[in-house]
Amino acid sequence: MKLIFFGTPEFAFPALKILLNSKHEVLAVVTQPDRQSGRGRGITSCPVKLEAQKAGLKVFQPLRVKGGEFVEEFKKMNPSVAVVVAYGQILPPEIIHLPEFGCINVHASLLPKYRGAAPINWAVINGDKKTGITTMLMDEGLDTGHVLIQEATEINAEDTAGTLSVRLSNLGADILTRTLESLEKGNLKPVPQSGEATYARLLKKSDGLIKWSKSSEELSNLIRGVNPWPGAYSFIEGEKIKILKALSVDGKREAGVVCKKTKNELIVGAGIGMLSILEVQPSGKPAMAIKSFLQGRKIIEGSRFDENSVG
Repeated sequence: MKLIFFGTPEFAFPALKILLNSKHEVLAVVTQPDRQSGRGRGITSCPVKLEAQKAGLKVFQPLRVKGGEFVEEFKKMNPSVAVVVAYGQILPPEIIHLPEFGCINVHASLLPKYRGAAPINWAVINGDKKTGITTMLMDEGLDTGHVLIQEATEINAEDTAGTLSVRLSNLGADILTRTLESLEKGNLKPVPQSGEATYARLLKKSDGLIKWSKSSEELSNLIRGVNPWPGAYSFIEGEKIKILKALSVDGKREAGVVCKKTKNELIVGAGIGMLSILEVQPSGKPAMAIKSFLQGRKIIEGSRFDENSVG
């Protein structure tokens, strides 16, 4: 099939890669405009754009995909199908309904659960034991289209949003190829989504703030679910500390208070249970094991983690 690929972040890269090595013809790639990033605020291109340029493909980066010149360009290319993987903009009806086989979206959840921008993060934050990939035939709603193929995978206890994203991106690429093959053969029937619909809103930096009144299990899930971005954080003696890895342990101590501190261990009370902090990143410094963090620091049992910078 002749297709146009819409995608932007690292999550979309495996899907594009597998399509470039398939029998399908990729007419063009559409991705978000280049943006400033990093401390130097330099302009960087996303992995999808770089791979497309490497393959010699046309690359479109419309500020707004709705209306304007891009829709006319899309009509001229007249693809038989469009593939959308974490593109980052809502497609207009003129694009959704033009291709013969429609627009196929690869979504990182078991729809209708976790419609929206951050399904991987919220599945981990909420302590879900499984998630998956859904390919769907897009309509004009937000992730409301009919399901084509859906496949589940377990969320492991050590998974972060980052590690789970890598696994799901590869699973998504595989399911996408199966979806296109079945559509082309005419043996895949779209079915309406069934079950309770939930929404996975985009994360904000403030979502990483640790509220110690929550249970240690909830905090452990939060730490994994916001890793790598925005990162879970708290303050101790006015210093902002990102907590990258921690374990929920049994016990009862005052929430936010250090209840055990040794050369190799830092355990903090939570609303229910306690949190053993294993890996941190102080402001302006690299990630480090808790043993390295504690060296030379005057953290004692009874010290308190706060939700603001004023200790």
